Amino acid sequence: MELDNIRREYNKGNLNESDVKPKPIDQFSLWMKDAIQFVPDDPTAMILSTVSLSGMPSSRIVLLKDFNTEGFTFFTNYGSRKGQEIFSNPNASILFYWKELERQIRIEGLVLKTDSEVSTNYFDSRPFESRIAADVSKQSSEIKNREELDESFVKLKEYYDKRPIVRPVNWGGYILKPDYFEFWQGRENRMHDRIIYVLENDLWEIKRLAP
Repeated sequence: MELDNIRREYNKGNLNESDVKPKPIDQFSLWMKDAIQFVPDDPTAMILSTVSLSGMPSSRIVLLKDFNTEGFTFFTNYGSRKGQEIFSNPNASILFYWKELERQIRIEGLVLKTDSEVSTNYFDSRPFESRIAADVSKQSSEIKNREELDESFVKLKEYYDKRPIVRPVNWGGYILKPDYFEFWQGRENRMHDRIIYVLENDLWEIKRLAP
């Protein structure tokens, strides 16, 4: 395969310091609204990157479920690889990429568990089958085969058919509390716009980076 000639120009917008909001969460909200309007599939998908104690990074896509001035919330199995890495090293980053808008947002910060009530409320709002799956899956652990997983799903679904499903203790929410944002807008000739917000002395400083 010849990959070196795969390229395109970026010409759908620009980003200037004078145009962005003073607070990064407000700028994020504007871009998220655009993504929900113009990105047909998974506009809330984000790449979550964590790092192990040995310094090995790993990334995967999760879905953003809430955001506010406190941070960015997602849910997962606490025993998964990302959960174990967050436990040992709570520094992480999330990345949104919307090719339809030629935009990226990179956010870095500290990840903490949400309150138990937040996790339970969200778990109870999920579709029945999704709650079953959260209970069945020992995420990131090795399993014998697909059939074993499917059989466990069917059995647990039958068990909970007439019983309330209680949120598993190893499943719940995390919130990333940001101290760094980068808003990236693709530009022609690879002269991209990169505006960053850095938290310094509890105030957000706005700066531009070279592309």
